[in-house]
Amino acid sequence: MRKIIESDSAPKPVGPYSQAVLVGNTLYVSGQVPVNPLNSELIKDSISLATKQVMDNIGAILSEVDFSFDDVVKCTIFVKDMATFKEVNAVYASYFQGNFPARETVEVSNLPLGALVEISAIAVK
Repeated sequence: MRKIIESDSAPKPVGPYSQAVLVGNTLYVSGQVPVNPLNSELIKDSISLATKQVMDNIGAILSEVDFSFDDVVKCTIFVKDMATFKEVNAVYASYFQGNFPARETVEVSNLPLGALVEISAIAVK
């Protein structure tokens, strides 16, 4: 059975998609950009702060269905500039307790809303 997941603690979708979809014990979290859900502002001045906001948004969605970063098995990171890879990695790594999920990082020419970073996740209970 498929269940649409919405968290008020994460930004609303900017297009025709859901924040996440739960299928059985697997949660598919849509790509999150660094939008602060409290004021709907895009963080674009610092890749570290932007990555933190993205990870916080993912965390809010995970917790909506009692998942955590320990349940994440796969992430995809999109960055506008691969030169920011080290900073993104440092923030990203701080959300996990040693057993990191599978992942790829891809440099892209543009992201929704002009974001610097976007991350999606798959989690399994």
